[in-house]
Amino acid sequence: MAAIGPVVESIQNDVPLSFIQVSLLTTLPVIAMGLGCFANGVIVRRMGMSGVITLALITIAASDALHWAGLGFVGLWVAALGAGMGIAFIQATLPGFIKHVAGDKTALVMGVYVASIMAGAALAASLTPVINHFLSWQTGLAAWCLVALVALYFWLRRDQTLSTPSQAENKQLSFDEIVRIPRFWTLAIFFGLGTAGYTCLLAWLPPTFSGLGWPPARAGFMLSWLSAVEVVAALTFPALSHRMGDRRPVLILVLMLSIVGFVLLSQWPIQTAWLSTTLLGLGIGGLFPMSLIITMDHIDNPVAAGQLTAWVQGIGYLIASISPFVAGAMKDVLGGFDQAWLLLGVIFTGLVFMSLQFNRAGMTRHMNAVTV
Repeated sequence: MAAIGPVVESIQNDVPLSFIQVSLLTTLPVIAMGLGCFANGVIVRRMGMSGVITLALITIAASDALHWAGLGFVGLWVAALGAGMGIAFIQATLPGFIKHVAGDKTALVMGVYVASIMAGAALAASLTPVINHFLSWQTGLAAWCLVALVALYFWLRRDQTLSTPSQAENKQLSFDEIVRIPRFWTLAIFFGLGTAGYTCLLAWLPPTFSGLGWPPARAGFMLSWLSAVEVVAALTFPALSHRMGDRRPVLILVLMLSIVGFVLLSQWPIQTAWLSTTLLGLGIGGLFPMSLIITMDHIDNPVAAGQLTAWVQGIGYLIASISPFVAGAMKDVLGGFDQAWLLLGVIFTGLVFMSLQFNRAGMTRHMNAVTV
């Protein structure tokens, strides 16, 4: 997903795509991530956590490798959908497992987990345009199948079997019951709108600077820089919230950093390129893990917390999938991305007010009806 943005111009030179159509290369995997989160529970029960992660890595590797086939528009879409499903299986499985093994240190471990995601995005955004320059954009996108295969190799050869929840911990939630609880929808909308900022930056930050005259490698480096700052934020802000106890001050801080970043990127993209990107990296990089952490705070049981987090991500990713498409449409109609970045600043202002209700002391009472 992070590799697409830096090579958009190269893709459009070979495959005639509008910006709306290019946006689908980010929108489709996010939709697949959302739908995959709902299917994950059934697959885990049949294959186990280890089997699901094995399947996910194979799916990601195969989807990336499909770019070498040179199937044009259809191949791009199929690869995007396949990668999204693989990502979904991993992201829906690991948070519950983390809560199972980490206990009261869940926030710290979630920070490391999300920092790893951001570091992968930084690597993809920085190396893909280099590969494109010397070889081709197809190779630049397909080469990441090798990373998935390396991960699969080490996953299959791991020395210790990961512990699984005991029967007492294996509390299953009913989706029919959970959707009747208002707090579930609050969490899903909060996660979805926050992730909309992340997916939009993945898709359109490099094209924003390319459209302003920057060479592709330099524009792609801005996404690498954003992702590198997100790594620092993902490690820092969850740890800070762990020490403070109350998540709300940290949530408000990362949202305010994001708002200022979006406004600067909208109004003064060249003059504040490094500042706006840094602020967005700190804000988005902190918000993503914090959104997952506050979701898991609502349920003490690790299996049930994992289910809740998967469903929140499922709805949230479907919401977030709209943002690259909307921004691409605004680019086609209005000629630039500045209005899209400003709109995200307004949306994040609304998230500040939503975050005020996440008082950790009273979170679990919202889910008592389905967890007792």
